[in-house]
Amino acid sequence: MSDLDDLRRTLPMVGAEPSILDDTSIAHVVAHGHHILSRRTVPGLRVEMEETPDAIVGKLIVEAGVQIAQPIHMCFGLAHPTGVQQITIDVQICEGAQARVLSHCLFPLAQAAEHRMQAVVEIGPGASLIYTEGHYHGPHGGMQVLPHATVKIGKGARYFSEFSLLSGSVGNLDIDYLVEVEKDGIAELTAKIFAHKTDRIALKETVVLRGERSRGLIKTRVVLDGEARAEITGITEAHAKGARGHVDCMEIVQGQAQASAIPIVRVFHPEAKVTHEAAIGSVDKKELETLMARGLTPEQAVEVIVSGILR
Repeated sequence: MSDLDDLRRTLPMVGAEPSILDDTSIAHVVAHGHHILSRRTVPGLRVEMEETPDAIVGKLIVEAGVQIAQPIHMCFGLAHPTGVQQITIDVQICEGAQARVLSHCLFPLAQAAEHRMQAVVEIGPGASLIYTEGHYHGPHGGMQVLPHATVKIGKGARYFSEFSLLSGSVGNLDIDYLVEVEKDGIAELTAKIFAHKTDRIALKETVVLRGERSRGLIKTRVVLDGEARAEITGITEAHAKGARGHVDCMEIVQGQAQASAIPIVRVFHPEAKVTHEAAIGSVDKKELETLMARGLTPEQAVEVIVSGILR
């Protein structure tokens, strides 16, 4: 089996079908380590990727006014137990353009492997980007993942992102995102993570509302089991008239797991408003008893409740 075949076979773990890579109407990039295995573009989209010994470096550009009908698939990963992958990418959604990116990060056999991503995302005036990132790190807990990104949202532009890691082990995850929103722009960041055993999570997301009537939402759902640890930091700053922001963090702990939630809100204009809510707790006892009364085992009942929280 080739590295490409191995990554294709793992796609269902993040909710994607391998057949997407064969569809000529769907743009994609597949990279194993620092090697690009497959790529395809579509009209209005430029994908400029370069292999170097230390990283894959490139740009993804959606031209002004273009609406990409099908999601753009970016599949990055390692099919071996060890290795390093470094991705440096600039994403530009030009004025009035619309696109959806599905990013699949696949490390099914990782025992001592590392993935680093440094991204700069620019969304032009009136443009829109939906960015969905699904991870699978395998069962061994030997993955270290460090995705860092800076996102700039132009006037009247929209950015919706969702990060999910719900199957297998997390390993060590360190996320740091900074999002800046201009006048009438919207940013919504959602993260859903299920951690087990000795997994470690550090998640920091910052939304800076710079323009008038800009809006931002940070929503995080994390479930921790075994001896997993998580520190979740959500920061929202409002600098302009009519800016509105909210930070919403919920963490569920089971076993010997430990969690911390740090919502930080800052307001620099008298007509701006930012709110927050954070909750850390265990599975609700009444919900558990209700499900068990309907015939579920304790383990099945917990799984149903956790799935509902992460859905």
